[in-house]
Amino acid sequence: MEGREKSQRSERDEHAPTGPGHDGVPRGRRATLVIGLLALTFVGLFLFGYRHYLRRQSIVVEAAQSEQTSLPIVNVTKVSRGTPELELTLPGNVSPLTEAYVYARAAGYVKQRYVDIGDRVSENQLLAEIEAPELDQQVAQARATLAQANNQLDQAKADDVDARAKLELARVTWDRYKALVDHGAISRQDGDQQLATFRSASAAVDSVAARIGSAQGNIVAVRANLDRLVSMQDFEKVRAPFGGVITARNFDVGALISATGSSLGQVPSLGAGQSAGSQGSELFRIARVDVVRVLINVPEKDAPGIRIGDGASIECQALPGHRFTGRITRTASAVDLNSRTMLIEVEVRNQDFVLLPGMFVQVRLATMRAQPPLRIPGAAVITNAKGLFVAVLEDLRPQDKQTDHANARRIHMQEIEAGRDYGQELEVIKGLQGWEYVVMNPGDEIEEGAIVLPVSGSKSEGAGSRSENAGPTGGVPLPRPGKKQERH
Repeated sequence: MEGREKSQRSERDEHAPTGPGHDGVPRGRRATLVIGLLALTFVGLFLFGYRHYLRRQSIVVEAAQSEQTSLPIVNVTKVSRGTPELELTLPGNVSPLTEAYVYARAAGYVKQRYVDIGDRVSENQLLAEIEAPELDQQVAQARATLAQANNQLDQAKADDVDARAKLELARVTWDRYKALVDHGAISRQDGDQQLATFRSASAAVDSVAARIGSAQGNIVAVRANLDRLVSMQDFEKVRAPFGGVITARNFDVGALISATGSSLGQVPSLGAGQSAGSQGSELFRIARVDVVRVLINVPEKDAPGIRIGDGASIECQALPGHRFTGRITRTASAVDLNSRTMLIEVEVRNQDFVLLPGMFVQVRLATMRAQPPLRIPGAAVITNAKGLFVAVLEDLRPQDKQTDHANARRIHMQEIEAGRDYGQELEVIKGLQGWEYVVMNPGDEIEEGAIVLPVSGSKSEGAGSRSENAGPTGGVPLPRPGKKQERH
């Protein structure tokens, strides 16, 4: 059986086809072609990828070399000078235009009180009455003394009339006796007696005249004393010196008032006055508040720009939404040695009486400066342990590394002294002259002597806004080479 099967298999192999396939190509050759095509495809893909890899690698290397040899691009801006007009915002205190402390000059008990704190009064309005019996008695006594002095004057005048009548009679009698003595009709002794009578009558007239003058002088003195007492008696009626608002009251009805004006009773103090029992405290305090004064202390450096008549804007935190306008009415014209400030006064109309004395307000003033300071963007300031600096552009020096960029500049770290800070901008008091260009938002590569390529930028631009297309044409005009650039 086995031999039979082997003979059958050998016959099948002998009759198997050995020619070309259906496509006319031998099957073995076709397999070889497929394998070759696949190999060529893989080789082409490999060569294409390797070439692309080499190209990218070359670009990266060139970029790295360019980065190492290129100059840092920085945004710069020119130093500017501030405006002559400066707006100041300073704190101030509201004070009444006029304020008076009303005292009593008459000692006694308070008979009646007509006003209280918060009441609005007019000029010469009656505020209170004081009952002073001793003063009233003194006035009555002075009037009686004046009447007595007038009676004495009238008596002296009557005596003067009588003395002058007696003098006239003595003169006539003496004239008669003188003629008789000259003719020898009577003795000289009788004539001398009549002459003595005449001279005595003349002396009596002079004496009465002196009495009249004394009586008149006495009347003047008594009347002056009476007027003084009447004036003091008028102080029993306490009146308002001007129109305003009662801001304090330190007494009540029935309180004993001394001549200094203080209440001797323990009466609660109402308003802004002192305690009622304190010696020398006022009866009333009156303030005129239809026009108020705002007192402000202006720093010494801003004091020269304050001018009388300039306007001011006032805002109060206690009155949101309200804005008041006023004007500078006066200044102290001197700087306080302790605070180094100058006191100024702003007058504000307060027709609605919303501004109250003692309020804290914010006042905005517009001052003029003869020499405004320089300003730089706040983003250009470099702060370190040594102080404040800015990166200033300078022309290249001979010893600096030369570059192909015509607009390349050298960095100089300039120290400055800052003034007022406006947030986005900063005043420079010392360190700059005004021609400089400063670097905005300087990075770590900005240091003394660094070579950079400046690009003109606005004050609000930062270092992160560098232009990718910036190049030598993007530079800014700087001082000509060789121009002396003085430093502070």
